Amino acid sequence: MAEGFHPAVAGFDRSAELYERGRPGYPADLLEYLRATLEIRPGDRVLELGAGTGKFTRAMRPWAARRIAVEPLAGMRSVFQKVSGDADLVVARAEATPLRTGSVRAVVAAASSHWFHQPETIREIHRVLRPGGGLALLWNRRDESRPWTKALAALIESESRSLPRSRHEAWRALFEGPGGVGPYGFGALVSRSFDHVDHLPRDAVVDRVLSISAIGLLSPDRQAGLADQVRAILADDPEVAGKSEIDFPYRAEAFVARRDEDAGPGP
Repeated sequence: MAEGFHPAVAGFDRSAELYERGRPGYPADLLEYLRATLEIRPGDRVLELGAGTGKFTRAMRPWAARRIAVEPLAGMRSVFQKVSGDADLVVARAEATPLRTGSVRAVVAAASSHWFHQPETIREIHRVLRPGGGLALLWNRRDESRPWTKALAALIESESRSLPRSRHEAWRALFEGPGGVGPYGFGALVSRSFDHVDHLPRDAVVDRVLSISAIGLLSPDRQAGLADQVRAILADDPEVAGKSEIDFPYRAEAFVARRDEDAGPGP
C-alpha cells in the first residue's frame, strides 16, 4: 500500500468485487436534489473523489455531465473500468489531483471523504472548483433499528473499531467560521437525508459485510467464519429468514457547501 494511506485501505484493494456487489447505490430523490442544488447542467465537469468501483459515478449518468473520477487504489480501478468505463478515470489522491485550477463545476465525495487527509483535500477542492461551485459529501448510513441490522452492526463493529468514521464529524469544523464562511473558503454545510432500501440477493448481504476494509485484511478462514455468522443472523430473524432477496434499509445523507466567491483556500 502506498505511503500515507490508512493501513486498512488495503482491505478495499482486496475486496473491490465484494464492494461492488454488496454496497448500496443512491436514491433518485437524493440525486435530483444534488443536481438542482449544485446547479449541474449538461456538459458541466463534475469531479468525484475516491470513486471506488463507480457506484456514484454511474448514478450521475442522467446528469449528462462530464464525470471525472479520481481513485488511487488499483483494485477499485480494475472493477471501475469493467462497470463504469464511460467516465474519465484518473489515478490520483484526493489531496493532489492533476486537474486545472477552477476547472470543475462541482466536487462530490460519496462514502469516501472520511478517508481523506484534511485539510489538504479541502484546499485541493477549493483550488479545482470554479468560484461559486459546490461540494457534496455523501454517506449511506445503515438503518440499525431492526434486530437483524442491529446484529450485523455489532458484528461489523467488533472487527472495525480502528477505522476512520464519518459519524465522528470532526470534518464539520472545516466549514465553520465567522460570517458563515469557514477557514478554507467554503460556506456553511447544508444537510439533507433520504431514506431508501437496497434490494440485495441474500449472498450480497454477506458481501456487504466482507467489503468492510478492516474485514478485507483478515485471513480467509476468519472471513469465512464471519460469513457464516452473517448467514446465521439472517437465518434466525423472522423478517428475513428464508428470503432469497433482502431489503436492506439505509439513510443517505448529503452535506453540501458552496465555494465562496472571494475567500482564499485557507491557512
